[in-house]
Amino acid sequence: MNMKRFAIIDIGSNSIRLVITELDSQGRFKELHNVKKVARLSTHLNEADELTETGINRLIEILLSFKEMMNFHEVAQIATVGTQALRQAENQQAIVELISDMLGIDIRILSEYEEAYYGYLAVVNSTAIETGFTIDIGGGSTEVTYFENRELKHYHSFPFGAITLQSEFIKGEEASKDVLESIKEYVLGQFRELPWLKDCKSQHVIGIGGSARNVSLVHQHQHEYPLGGLHQYEMSAEELQDTEALLSHLSLSERQSLDGLSKDRADIIVPAAIAITTFLEYTEAETFVMSRRGLRDGLLYEEMLRPMETDRFPIVVEESFHQLSHDYDINLFHVTYITTLASKLYHLFKDFCPVDLEESEALTLLKYSAKVLYIGEFINKEASSQNTFYLLTNMTVDGLSHKERLATACISSFKSKSALTRYTHPYKKLVTKKQLKSYEFLGSLMKLAYSLNKTGRHLICELGELKKDSSSYELTIYYKHDCSFEQEYALKHKKHLERVINENIKLEFVPFEL
Repeated sequence: MNMKRFAIIDIGSNSIRLVITELDSQGRFKELHNVKKVARLSTHLNEADELTETGINRLIEILLSFKEMMNFHEVAQIATVGTQALRQAENQQAIVELISDMLGIDIRILSEYEEAYYGYLAVVNSTAIETGFTIDIGGGSTEVTYFENRELKHYHSFPFGAITLQSEFIKGEEASKDVLESIKEYVLGQFRELPWLKDCKSQHVIGIGGSARNVSLVHQHQHEYPLGGLHQYEMSAEELQDTEALLSHLSLSERQSLDGLSKDRADIIVPAAIAITTFLEYTEAETFVMSRRGLRDGLLYEEMLRPMETDRFPIVVEESFHQLSHDYDINLFHVTYITTLASKLYHLFKDFCPVDLEESEALTLLKYSAKVLYIGEFINKEASSQNTFYLLTNMTVDGLSHKERLATACISSFKSKSALTRYTHPYKKLVTKKQLKSYEFLGSLMKLAYSLNKTGRHLICELGELKKDSSSYELTIYYKHDCSFEQEYALKHKKHLERVINENIKLEFVPFEL
């Protein structure tokens, strides 16, 4: 398969990062390396807004180390972009020419629109959110966008970032209550100058970048959040306010030892957290959603999607499952067959579901779960159920919320009620008893569907109507060729469905006749 290695260097005001990704001709990708170095270039701008010799030397030093790494890993294509610090530098052209001559690295300095656009592009290609605001607080600027039906409608770049707010308002290591209030009033005044922020409505604000990431990580650690992954992590507006208050009341030394907070951000996180919280308040959004995908990912998506003459995946979660099918060698024909069987079983038994469950939600969860059913077999068939649950609760699936990912893990790994209870014990804060009951119901349907294709030969042609007799319900199953293995496993595992619906089930296997 034709593979190439694509590198992105993001020269920010606070840090400079290198990401090396492997792309194939089918549009699949795998991140190989992701490294960063703190440069704080915005602090090296002098009164004439020129990047000083110290700043330039730091930039060259970092890019040289990146170049050595890219050469070693045989990178075929490089995209190097600069944001606010280089955009602001009056000597930017001289810097670009110097780097090109010395290192052979061509820097593209992004406009305010481009920086905002790539952040938006990352969000709409990695989440299922149709309409929302994005906010990316960098070191020297803050980019916000509003998108509706996945289309960019508005953007703006504010002339403040985590570093500039810190240097302008906070003198010394600590900030008084009055100083913190001054920061809030300043950013609020900036937001008020943008009429569309009040005109546009969405319950979601999506945070991009290191400041948003650290705020989210702190909240996860404070609440001992058990589910793996940060992308698409959600916080209510109140939870965000509480996290900002925590950060604001800690001393610098206390923040430096706070779980979830990078030491190199301990001094600049407070003004960034205030800006994010104030943005949610001003837009009246209800939920803050963390996006691990940002500017660099937007550049990557542009590169991936260019041959298809589009800038957006049609359905994000389907693209994620497509990627997983390749990574874990999943048989897509088998997935389609199991999805059909599970959906038919659901329609036959939906009236027996012990809890209220929307049909659309049930069918969607069955479809998702079929795509990763016992994905843990890829690691070890003997422990496929445990491995499946572990993988799905510890990997990011773009387009699936954390709640949906946990539900999918429960259903696709379903082995028994006791196993489900054991697996979900660490997640008691995230799942209700009612939800667990619905996952048991859907998991038992999925396990029965899996049993009906135990040998992978697609021998079951049709499911008949469910008929009631004196003490049980009878389901006729039509098959072609010998399906003795399917019959054996289905009869063995129907007990899980019987238990959850509290009814006896008879399975009658009948040869299919045209």
